[in-house]
Parts: sequence; C-alpha cells; structure tokens
Amino acid sequence: MKVRLFEIFTSVEGEGILYGTKTLFVRLAGCPFTCFYCDTLDSLPMDSGNEYSIQEACNLIDEKLENNTYKVNFTGGEPLVQSEGVLEMAKHVKSKNIPTYLESSCYDSEKFSKVLPFIDYIKIEFKTPDAQFVDSKHYLKLIRNALECLKDSVASKKITYIKIVVSSKTELETFKELLDRIFNKVSKDNLAGFIIQPTYGIAEPSLEKLLKLYDLVFPFYNEVRVIPQLHKFIGAP
Repeated sequence: MKVRLFEIFTSVEGEGILYGTKTLFVRLAGCPFTCFYCDTLDSLPMDSGNEYSIQEACNLIDEKLENNTYKVNFTGGEPLVQSEGVLEMAKHVKSKNIPTYLESSCYDSEKFSKVLPFIDYIKIEFKTPDAQFVDSKHYLKLIRNALECLKDSVASKKITYIKIVVSSKTELETFKELLDRIFNKVSKDNLAGFIIQPTYGIAEPSLEKLLKLYDLVFPFYNEVRVIPQLHKFIGAP
C-alpha cells in the first residue's frame, strides 16, 4: 500500500477546540473539491507531494515527532481521499500512545467509518453552499454524508466537534437550515465544541455578520465560539 503525503511538520494548532497545542501535522495530498477560501492550494492536486509506502510514512512520522507533542493531526487536502493510508498511520500513532486527530469535510461516510476506530478527536467541517465546495446538485449528498459521520462519531463516543467556515458570502438563512439539520441529528450534550471560523484574507465577514451567526447557533449550543486561524497571527504554518 502507498500513501501520498504533501508535508509533515510540527507547529502550534491554530484552529478548533485544541488551539495552542503542539501538534505534528500529517498533511495528505489530494482533494477533489473547490472551496474558494482554501489556504492549502498546493496540496490539492492528487499528484502533489511524495509517495511513500506505509512503513516509510510511519518511519517519517517517528522521525518528525518531537518531545511533548500533544497530538498527531491528519489533515489535507482531504484526508479521507486516502482513508486506508490514514487508517494505517493512525494505528501506528496510537501504538505510541499519542492522541490522533482527524479534520475532514466527511464527504464519504463509508470511508469515515473505517478510519473512525483509530481516531481520538474528530473535527467535522460542515460546508455552507457559498463555500463552493461542490455544485448545488451534489451539496445535499455532501451534507447527508457529513451528518452520518457526525452521528457515527458521537455514537462511538469520540471527542467530536463541529467547525463551519464562514465568509461575507455566508447567508443567514442557509446557515440556519444547516444548524437545523445538525441538531436534528445529534444532541448538544454529545458535542465537544462548535466553532465558527471566519475566512482570512478573502471575503472576510464583518463583526456584525459574525455576531448574527453566533446568535443563530447559541440557542442550539451555548458554548459556541468564534475562533479565527490563530496560527496565522504568529506566522506558524
């Protein structure tokens, strides 16, 4: 089995509920989607990065691991594109008693279910229609898969949280419709967090927009947080 990796590096986690933690990032190459605000464009081509055997990839993880690393984050690209590779690398990391973390759009619930047993922290990133992730014809299929992944993650008692990237293009009505779908699927008591993440450097939302989005989430989940990509403010990758 082969896996294609774009890069492996240690940095400070700048997003989500574990921001500020020292993290080894394993960025997998390849993503077939088209979010307009993507900040890792170089990793999107399926032939980007370098190809490794699973053993070579695990050896590379061992070489790059630093003392006091809080977790290993499998990211992309879109890591589920190479779900079998993620599964094998996550097994290896867990054998070293280091927490594993997956950040994904969860576009494929079958692939997700295979990886899930070997991941400790799950960040499920729900996309709004304005993200241009997929065309409108395929958007509902994407959301159905993400909701199924959310349900499975919670049922497996994983530490699960939601992130939604918002921009000046985000429509309040469609955002509210997405919230209704999410909280019809899971209870707020089963979530470890709900993060609203504003875009950075492109179509940035106003404070007024962020407060309105916050107010939409609050009745469902009053621990909602607005958190930008903090690593960008300290020049971290």
